[in-house]
Amino acid sequence: MTEKKFLSGFVAVVGRTNVGKSTILNALMGEKLAITSNKPQTTRNKIRCIYTDEEAQIIFTDTPGIHKPKNKLSGMMATMAYGSLADSDLVVFVVEEDTYIGTGDKALLEKLAQCRCPVVMLINKADKMTQEDILYKIGLYQKYEFIQEILPVSALTGKNMDKILPMIKKYLPEGILYFPEDMITDKPEKFFVAELIREKALRCLEQEIPHGIAVEVVSMKEREDKPIIDIDAEIYCERKSHKSIVIGKGGAMLKKIGSMARSDIEAFLDSRVNLQLWVKVREEWRDKQYDLKDLGYKDEVQ
Repeated sequence: MTEKKFLSGFVAVVGRTNVGKSTILNALMGEKLAITSNKPQTTRNKIRCIYTDEEAQIIFTDTPGIHKPKNKLSGMMATMAYGSLADSDLVVFVVEEDTYIGTGDKALLEKLAQCRCPVVMLINKADKMTQEDILYKIGLYQKYEFIQEILPVSALTGKNMDKILPMIKKYLPEGILYFPEDMITDKPEKFFVAELIREKALRCLEQEIPHGIAVEVVSMKEREDKPIIDIDAEIYCERKSHKSIVIGKGGAMLKKIGSMARSDIEAFLDSRVNLQLWVKVREEWRDKQYDLKDLGYKDEVQ
């Protein structure tokens, strides 16, 4: 009997902002590793999520949504997203339910046409589409011959989600176990704690403020006498006028963000958590090289 080959490879998940890349990835992983919100540019970092079963190890790279850069941070995010294409064995291109090819998708398609690796496409939010619309959208993209397969899915309802991993495995090379089989990400716990706090800020704050928010976990330590983890974190905003909004009247907004974040952090760490938040101003930090590196983007900023 021929021994079954073990497959492994790096898979970049790319698409415009808010098409549901992180939601799809969380569903495939069965873990919340990438934060989500209805605000554009929620994902800022390149996050590796490692899926392993008996047949394969798939190292997913969740990339920031493709958008027109407006500052150094968003420029770094765009460079990161495009850069992931060169290092991948497969690209998963995610679009949503609109029945046309917009400017952003056209720009990304031009980049994908230059990829040396296979490209497959997911039409997310297919639960919002009629069968006729789905077929029409598939037809729009079939003219791009470098797209190997097109699969309509819905991360919300689960439609065709079980078909994604088998589709990906068809394009993976035979390979080795790059990471231990029980490892699901290459990011430290502090990173995910900061991201969960930022997620709650994104969901609670007004439209113009969240993009100027950054979160840094200053300390994270388990108590010796009790099963409690003490976490101190700082929320940075770009303007003094935003600080009072983040804090809220009588500290109400900050308490709301902290309460929502603590619940998710406790589930993530499987421990009780004492979370303390402070709000500070770092003016125009998204356009300052030093601040970007200091706030955890040093691996992405050149």
